[in-house]
Amino acid sequence: MSKPVYNRIALVGLGLIASSMFWAIKRAGLAGEVTGYARSDATRSKAREIGLCDRVCDSAAEACEGADLVVLCVPVGAMGPVMAEIAPVLKPGATVSDVGSVKGHVIDAVQPHIPEGVHFVPAHPLAGTEHSGPESGFAELYDNRWCLLVPVEGTDPDAVAALRALWEGMGANVEEMDADHHDLVLSVTSHTPHLIAYTMVGVADDLRRVTDSEVIKYSAAGFRDFTRIAASDPTMWRDVFLTNKDATLEILGRFTEELFALQRAIRTGDGDMLHDYFTRTRAIRRGIIEAGQDTDAPDFGRAHGK
Repeated sequence: MSKPVYNRIALVGLGLIASSMFWAIKRAGLAGEVTGYARSDATRSKAREIGLCDRVCDSAAEACEGADLVVLCVPVGAMGPVMAEIAPVLKPGATVSDVGSVKGHVIDAVQPHIPEGVHFVPAHPLAGTEHSGPESGFAELYDNRWCLLVPVEGTDPDAVAALRALWEGMGANVEEMDADHHDLVLSVTSHTPHLIAYTMVGVADDLRRVTDSEVIKYSAAGFRDFTRIAASDPTMWRDVFLTNKDATLEILGRFTEELFALQRAIRTGDGDMLHDYFTRTRAIRRGIIEAGQDTDAPDFGRAHGK
């Protein structure tokens, strides 16, 4: 067990990310108490039923009062209003963080509401599954995954160091990055791939010559993985694309150019171009495996039937 990093942590929003944080915090003894709040009565009831959080509160303000660390685990579009609601109860010296996958917009929305004497250290754990809700969390989610910290200018180094210690204690590797670069990197590695997955599943739905039963019955690994990604939380991803608009559109433009080049190679029978292209992209997959961020087991290590 680690030494506690914070006496009290408040988790606002109790979905996959927050519930996994709670179990990882408890596994390592990183906090004296963890309070939690979710907007939905049903979510709060479920959290109490499964023992998620030491205390589940009926308002965000109640959960955050007296907390040393508040983590906003709500969709990025909701972070500004939630921050405005909890600002009056935050104690001096507390730290506010988040887990949003867009950082520029979150900083713009949250920072104006940060009270004097309260630290703000945005963060983004690069971990998740297609499942959501309080029951979806598990302590191992962050093991050997990356968490990016995006401190705003003038942030107290001690506040950053404490948040780093928390994420490392939960099993994550931690790096710091500025907001604009973070949003560009995530547009390449996460946001645009999700949009492409949503599009490909939508195409299958539109292609009436291929029946729904055939799409389901004969799904090979490629399409099946698209559907896994496309099953992600729709509210979260709507907010991601609306709030990381510039970077996503830039990468989508690049993607479209690459797609046209591949179309041309297929149309003209340019096998050398296709082979070279696929060889380069295969090397990226090999690098991901060598970095320990996935497995080279067949079907990405999934059990059969999953």
